Amino acid sequence: MTEEPHIATLATHEVFNQSPPFEDINLYSLDTPLIEAVAREGGGDTHKTAAPEGLALDALGARLGSAEMLELGRLANTYPPVLRSFEPRGRRIDRVDYHPAYHAFMALAFEARAHCGSWRVGADKSVGPLPGANVARAAALYLLAQAEAGHCCPITMTNAAVPTLLAQPDVAAPWLAKIFVGEYDPRFLPMAEKKSVTIGMAMTEKQGGTDVRANTTRAEPVGNGGPGGRYRLVGHKWFMSAPMCDAFLVLAQAPGGLSCFLMPRFCEDGALNAIRLQRLKDKLGNRSNASSEIELEGAEAWLIGEEGRGVPTIIEMVTHTRLDCAISSAGLMRFCLAQAVHHARHRAVFGKRLVEQPLMARVLADMALDVEAAVALSFRLARAFDYPNDEREAAWRRVMTPVTKYWVTKLAPALAYEAMECLGGNGYVEEWPLARIYRELPVNAIWEGSGNVMCLDILRVLKRESAAVELVFEWLEAECADDAKLARALEEVRALLHRPREIESHARAFVEGLARLAAGALLNAHAPLSVAVPFIASRLTGGWRHTYGAGSERLDTSAILERVLAATDTASKRADAPPGA
Repeated sequence: MTEEPHIATLATHEVFNQSPPFEDINLYSLDTPLIEAVAREGGGDTHKTAAPEGLALDALGARLGSAEMLELGRLANTYPPVLRSFEPRGRRIDRVDYHPAYHAFMALAFEARAHCGSWRVGADKSVGPLPGANVARAAALYLLAQAEAGHCCPITMTNAAVPTLLAQPDVAAPWLAKIFVGEYDPRFLPMAEKKSVTIGMAMTEKQGGTDVRANTTRAEPVGNGGPGGRYRLVGHKWFMSAPMCDAFLVLAQAPGGLSCFLMPRFCEDGALNAIRLQRLKDKLGNRSNASSEIELEGAEAWLIGEEGRGVPTIIEMVTHTRLDCAISSAGLMRFCLAQAVHHARHRAVFGKRLVEQPLMARVLADMALDVEAAVALSFRLARAFDYPNDEREAAWRRVMTPVTKYWVTKLAPALAYEAMECLGGNGYVEEWPLARIYRELPVNAIWEGSGNVMCLDILRVLKRESAAVELVFEWLEAECADDAKLARALEEVRALLHRPREIESHARAFVEGLARLAAGALLNAHAPLSVAVPFIASRLTGGWRHTYGAGSERLDTSAILERVLAATDTASKRADAPPGA
């Protein structure tokens, strides 16, 4: 076995029967379910492009799958951000320093237009989605998350901030001009001096958390105040992610009630705004990205929309971030599965490669079913964001955003754990990427609304927007009519709608049932039978089980796993056959 020249030979033994590094591969071109989903959900001729001006998805996949970028992903998390409250002479600077690896990912994300790719500026300066834009941008985020997930936080928030900013066009105009730029500018300067900007968000406080109406931060008008007017914010925020963003959308109590504000890091006169970073959170995962606690000592901010309309104003931003939670979780699930399958194709036990062992093949194939479903459901949701004026797409977006976010983000940690186990002890150590991803994944289920919050959102839809619910169920009825198992599952989910006394306590059962049903219908319509049939049999009609591979349904493991990675992927070509294979 030929070793790379910089690796010394060990004195006591030869290293063999280890899978080669999963690197210098194309994360896009090896991902058959992704390619199919992007094309199917509206990418069309642009399905290889994250944005018309941006980096093509196949080029982005090659960059992100390179050994260089994967190593930068490790470095960005090994050396987390550092808070610098003061400069050497004692002046307050409230700055966070990041490792250069983090900035490398931010620059690549900007090149791919992942920070703004959902939006197009028309000839009349109007801003809105273009068919295919959200789907293609979602694919870029899905790929970026696999190599390094933490930087996706400011990328997501910047893209999601656009519709909320548009509620106040006079305030938004100079910021939007800097958002729609494909060159990352990390400098800590006033917006007017920068080439491009990022936008963050600060909503929650100690006493309220998700219940933002319990916020106590005060917004005091400077002069007359009102829409687009200047205010001073006094109070705190318990979580403000990516504190080096150039501005933040913030909720605070104005004289007219809870309101939404744009709060820049620098004031109009160029002075540092009164945003005091108290400390950075010591988080389980998401370590490359800083999250901070802040005090607002009269920070300058501008009202977006009307006083008292803070939640309806910022909800558009929240909705877009929920889509990204599902997309990035699906991407991380895919990367974990690909790592596990790659390892199983090269590691030998008891005279066979792991992937040839029936039990391991079944576990991997069962995992692949959930990845296929997560990709199908997440990208179907992305398509709904591309057509806001279409009644049926708007209904899908309203109903299925919390459903998809709930289900995909809750699937992901369990799948990552199983992938770690497929690698054995190697999967558990920090030198391999799976341990980092396992720690990363819970944030998508918690951020922008935990599981119960998603369920409560669905309960509000059932009470207030029954027409949207019916449009989604009309689609399900049409898609499920020709499959007895799907039709039966549909009736079980619909039955809960007619038991209003039970629906609140059973909301998780309803949301999960609806997610599995929609995923099954999508796979039944578009995936190979080798994927659709066992997914429906196990997830919709199978008995309860705790682990992957424990079902009794028949799996064509070879056909399923062939869709995970091409049998002759780049890394496989470099590998020596293990002894006894």
